[in-house]
Amino acid sequence: MILMEHIIREGHPTLRARAEEVKFPLTEEDRKLAHDMLEYLINSQNPEIAEKYGLRSGIGLAANQINSLKRMFALHLEDDQGELLSFVAINPKIVSHSVEKTYIPSGEGCLSVDRNVPGYVPRYARITVKFWTIDGEEKKLRLKGLPAIAFQHELDHLNGVMFYDHINPENPFASVPDSFPLGD
Repeated sequence: MILMEHIIREGHPTLRARAEEVKFPLTEEDRKLAHDMLEYLINSQNPEIAEKYGLRSGIGLAANQINSLKRMFALHLEDDQGELLSFVAINPKIVSHSVEKTYIPSGEGCLSVDRNVPGYVPRYARITVKFWTIDGEEKKLRLKGLPAIAFQHELDHLNGVMFYDHINPENPFASVPDSFPLGD
């Protein structure tokens, strides 16, 4: 079971490294990693389990964050229709995206960042993505809203990019061209 002590924090070199493509069929080690990442997110959103194990709540977790340079991440969240999206994306890619951007007005957070980093993080408002499941099935999804933001946040991790790299350093709350705040 992944605990907070297994999640590396900013400053660790693995967070700035590019993860490697994962080969299929998955090794038992890769299957366990995928399972454990998704399990962490599910547990972290359960108040009793989170309190018992001291877990910070999360909606996404990339392999880099547990010091593994594999191109995979887990997401566990609801879309704007209340549908649960819960999956591990292996070798994920954005195949197309909107011109329009969006951002979370209160800013983004990260399980690897123990401080509040204020500022707008511009993301594509709508994306079409491709990835493989644990069983080697190719999936194509269209995401918008929070799921699109979370997918981009986790994909950034696989490329060694942190969310605050996107914040305007001169003016963290500068208006973002061609964008709207999430929730509008």
